[in-house]
Amino acid sequence: MAVSTQDPAEVPAPQEPAAATHPLDPLTAAEITAAVDAAKADRDLGHEVWFVLAILNEPPKAAVRAFDAGTETTLDREARVVILDRVDGSMAEAIIGLGDGKVRRWTEIDTPGRPPFLFEELAGAANVVKEDPRWIEAMARRGITDEEQLKLVQVDPWPAGNFDFPGEDGKRLCRCVSYVRTFDKDNGYARPIEGVVAVVDLADNTVVEVTDHGVVPIPEEPANYDEAAVGGWRTDLKPLEITQPEGPSFTVDGNQVKWQKWSFRFTLHPLEGLVLYTVGYEDGGRVRPVLYRAAISEMVVPYGDVAPAHFWKNAFDSGEFGLGRLANQLTLGCDCLGEIRYFNAVMHDGHGRPYEMQNAICMHEEDFGILWKHVDSYTGYTETRRSRRLVISSIATVGNYEYGFYWYLYQDGTLQFEVKLTGILQTAGCAPGVTPPHGQMIAPGLYSPHHQHLFNMRLDVSVDGDENAVYEDHVEAAPAGGDNVQGNAVVAVSTLLEREQQAKRKIDPASSRSWRVVNRSSLNRLGEPVGYRLIPGATPTLLARRESSVSKRAVFTTENLWVTPFDQDERRAAGDFVNQHPGGDGLPAWTEADRSLVDTDVVLWHTFGVTHVARPEDWPVMPVEYSGFSLKPAGFFARNPALDVPPSPAACH
Repeated sequence: MAVSTQDPAEVPAPQEPAAATHPLDPLTAAEITAAVDAAKADRDLGHEVWFVLAILNEPPKAAVRAFDAGTETTLDREARVVILDRVDGSMAEAIIGLGDGKVRRWTEIDTPGRPPFLFEELAGAANVVKEDPRWIEAMARRGITDEEQLKLVQVDPWPAGNFDFPGEDGKRLCRCVSYVRTFDKDNGYARPIEGVVAVVDLADNTVVEVTDHGVVPIPEEPANYDEAAVGGWRTDLKPLEITQPEGPSFTVDGNQVKWQKWSFRFTLHPLEGLVLYTVGYEDGGRVRPVLYRAAISEMVVPYGDVAPAHFWKNAFDSGEFGLGRLANQLTLGCDCLGEIRYFNAVMHDGHGRPYEMQNAICMHEEDFGILWKHVDSYTGYTETRRSRRLVISSIATVGNYEYGFYWYLYQDGTLQFEVKLTGILQTAGCAPGVTPPHGQMIAPGLYSPHHQHLFNMRLDVSVDGDENAVYEDHVEAAPAGGDNVQGNAVVAVSTLLEREQQAKRKIDPASSRSWRVVNRSSLNRLGEPVGYRLIPGATPTLLARRESSVSKRAVFTTENLWVTPFDQDERRAAGDFVNQHPGGDGLPAWTEADRSLVDTDVVLWHTFGVTHVARPEDWPVMPVEYSGFSLKPAGFFARNPALDVPPSPAACH
């Protein structure tokens, strides 16, 4: 899970920063520079600070809606800047008006957590480890002594976690593990240097400790995946071309998209990655709101191995690294296929200097089989419609793993979110004849620890407006007796989730459990409240015991659903600063108030993911694993909203 140590300063700065035209547009390069300069000028900040975040301070919903309605035309934009003192570890947040360049609020941040890592810090940590005599001695005990060999060793920095170890309190730390590469592009994960862990204090970039838990033979078998390594490509695969001679059906204006009857805005957040805003569907001549904001609020990858080089591994890839910062530059024909529209994203480095990420977001249309079909058995009359979906996606590389984040919008009013997990397994070495109790062998002398990937999606719903309520729905067999003579009767049961503590829920596939967001002041033609249904997949919760460190820090993973009343400051399921936090922040803290959830502005927090017991087939690169959920209209429309989709050119009717 350690991230690339590439310096963002190597990426070209944006050439012609565009001006913002909407309150929800991401900060431009010019706005980032102005915000950083304003913070420096206000407090006379020296060189010993990191600019951890410089992002849009999102305006109130009322202001956005007034702007969209044309009743307010002024762009009063603000930046939120988080600053870390590199020497004493203190943090502050500045809210800066971008119109006048003034600091409107300066707040000292009091938290036991730490801000997310920066590329500059991780690169420094990897370099300083390789210079430490204790690490060099550990390498020598494994026969790695040649200067060129040592240069090729791969050092991966990881989050330190919080285990209440002596001497770690108050420090900003990472833990580093190492792998052997025999040449520059070699797959280092094939040869883990088992048992050696270096701890780096990022405040002064010094190695605090190097522990060696004993020599384990380094696996010898390579695991590269280029053409030469796999013995040549298949030769029987014919070309598959996807063309749209008249271009795609969607239109894009800045960060706003319109496709079929859908409309929404999007951005790439440094920590959350792909974000959708103001998602609505046109029905009866008006755009009806469904979602105000949707994004990954946090994710964690807990490892279930007790070995000393692995028990501490639990990476919060959003809050400790940043999914947007790690976005790939996507490539036509590989990452995306068809008539593609790419979008760049502006980020900044630790010094506050903006840079542009090319092709960070991809948008295209896909054929998705049959949308609806019927053949009249009496006349043979047939009507068939093809389903088309709009795809907007981003892919993040977090060290060895890749995560593809995909939103799908369908013509029948359905939204689907999917994570595609691929990349390279986290690996460990073991002695000959040893069967790892908490992992799976994938190659001689090499195993992958059992682990989970758990995501939390924050869904700021707005079903026909903000006054919503949430029901839990399931289906069960009706009691025997009465009119249920044959015992075949089934009933649908709905329970209103009235308060936060009641709304902490788990999936139950056996009863088809789902959660329905309704607007009880907006009734459909049947006199029932309009709604949208959250349909979960078969998804786990955290397996680690409640007393474990990761369980205390990732309480959001212990339930599949949380519901809270909207609060502008409640954005991240594990709190704003999960890095080295002892736990209890975010959802468990907020929901202690047990606030009312009835007919108010509510937010759904859905935890989903996969439990991964590796297979040999997952090595050396893992085929894609899928996880996600759907949002389906449930009484939102009067009837099938896709009846007006025209037949395909092949005249399927």
